[in-house]
Amino acid sequence: MTNDSPQPANQRTVRSGDFDIAVFEYGDPTADTIVLVHGWPDTHHLWDRVIPLLTDRFHVVAYDTRGHGESTRTQRTDDFRLDELARDFYAVIDVVSPERPVHVLAHDWGSIQLWEAVCEPQAAQRVASFTSVSGPNLDHVGKWVRARLSRPTLRNVWQPITQLMSSAYTGFFMLPGLPRATFNAIGTEKVWQRAVSVMNDTSAANVKLGPTFRRDMVDGLLIYRANIVQRMLSPRERHTEVPVQLIVAGRDVAIRPAGYDDYAQRTDRLWRRDVPAGHWMPFSHPELLATATTELIDALDGAGVARGLSRAEVGTARREFEHKLVVVTGAGSGIGRETALAFARLGAEVVVSDVNELAAKATAELIVAEGAVAHAYSLDVSDENAVREHADEVIAAHGVPDVLINNAGVGQAGGFLDTPSEEFDRVLRINLGGVVNGCRAFGAAMADRGLGGHIVNLSSMAAYSPQRDMAAYATSKSAVFMFSDCLRAELADRGISVSTVCPGIVHTNIVATTRFSGISAEEEARTQQRFDKLYERRGYTPDRVAAQIVKAVRTGRDIVPVTPESWVQYRLNRIAPGAVRFAARRMKLV
Repeated sequence: MTNDSPQPANQRTVRSGDFDIAVFEYGDPTADTIVLVHGWPDTHHLWDRVIPLLTDRFHVVAYDTRGHGESTRTQRTDDFRLDELARDFYAVIDVVSPERPVHVLAHDWGSIQLWEAVCEPQAAQRVASFTSVSGPNLDHVGKWVRARLSRPTLRNVWQPITQLMSSAYTGFFMLPGLPRATFNAIGTEKVWQRAVSVMNDTSAANVKLGPTFRRDMVDGLLIYRANIVQRMLSPRERHTEVPVQLIVAGRDVAIRPAGYDDYAQRTDRLWRRDVPAGHWMPFSHPELLATATTELIDALDGAGVARGLSRAEVGTARREFEHKLVVVTGAGSGIGRETALAFARLGAEVVVSDVNELAAKATAELIVAEGAVAHAYSLDVSDENAVREHADEVIAAHGVPDVLINNAGVGQAGGFLDTPSEEFDRVLRINLGGVVNGCRAFGAAMADRGLGGHIVNLSSMAAYSPQRDMAAYATSKSAVFMFSDCLRAELADRGISVSTVCPGIVHTNIVATTRFSGISAEEEARTQQRFDKLYERRGYTPDRVAAQIVKAVRTGRDIVPVTPESWVQYRLNRIAPGAVRFAARRMKLV
């Protein structure tokens, strides 16, 4: 047993035919029961990081499947047939929860054998829900391959081919003798922990193995030979009435996500969560698995449906961003307000904030008046502590956002030598610091949740348009541009997209409130009015920028120059940067 394994409150042996199944129980035995089932080459220690997250509410049961851990060993291939493994599962639940149906969370071959169990007649009387992680129904896979190849389009042929490539290792595993010798030679705990940690982008310390790991690895290989060829060549039509939740790993080395696309045809009720993760999520995403399982149980018990679960239900009609939470800063007017309205009209629940609390409330009232849901907050994005507290409050009240729009910003113009240092710093704190603060506070929560997300950072055409009298503003927006590039690379493996939106000449109140350094207050007011009228005559309105922001989230675009002049300038700066710098020396703003 690993040193930091949770200690079972009770350990027993359940008899299933000729096999003794080692069963480990945790938490309150009178509470609802969740049964955890492991796959190859694991034992119940696979769940060491998940169990503590469930025991406060549930009676948690984990067991070593036959041929693994402390359960009876066998060298007979037929003993690993799925119907035999399903029989073991029912033997266990008949003992640990004889009067009430159980909920199940299963992984890999544990999930595969549970598919066998829940597709049996009357399974819904004994199993209340099944959360399947990285383990398909082999009959469904066989049917899926046949259905695709019977309609040989390029896509329909390519999907089974890629699955075959991903599953090629199983051919090696089914060979006699050679895989056993190979794993006996190299199958040390440290090698396996290192390999799994790399594939799942998690620390090797999170990969929990039992003391019988080496033997489990080689003995458990028989499960491949016992089942795969038979189920692929002669797949059965299998259906279940048990509510099923699929946790689909987008970076699974063994199972391609497309292989789950037909499951709604063979389940009465189905939820599907696509997660940017590797195959061994019990090691890398224990909180996600515990939360997803709990949310399904709560929904089935009538305790309310969490936003993430509502979004995951398959076969229900919904608007594009329904059951999604969108956070928009600087939403009291202009682009921020129109962006909040645009997402709300597409079904999103929206959190709007602004340094002007009354303006934020006005935006929320507009959204509510259209029949959507909005929440208004006062926020100074330049204050890191305030942003952190705001994020904590929003997450506690409404959940982790699916989309974050860092829109808040200010304008500033005037010669650099005429701009006081405190003014330059103010612009950087708001325009750059506000984006950084938002990404740090909300982005961390998105990453920890493990379900991905989208961040939109508002930069500007000024980010790649050097010109006189714009040093502070252009510097802040250029920094946002580069920061977003770096963040995009860093968060890609977490499934979080980052879009950099660069509006050009757009008529918003940022123009009328832009500060101009080096001139009198009277001249500043006249200059603000003059530029405001010029931008108004330009005729590009904030709602058109909002539409591009929605499109960027929808399509995952990285860089979004919005207006025609922004688009032209972006490409000109890449093609002829010298010409851009030459023009900057000769164009004076004020």
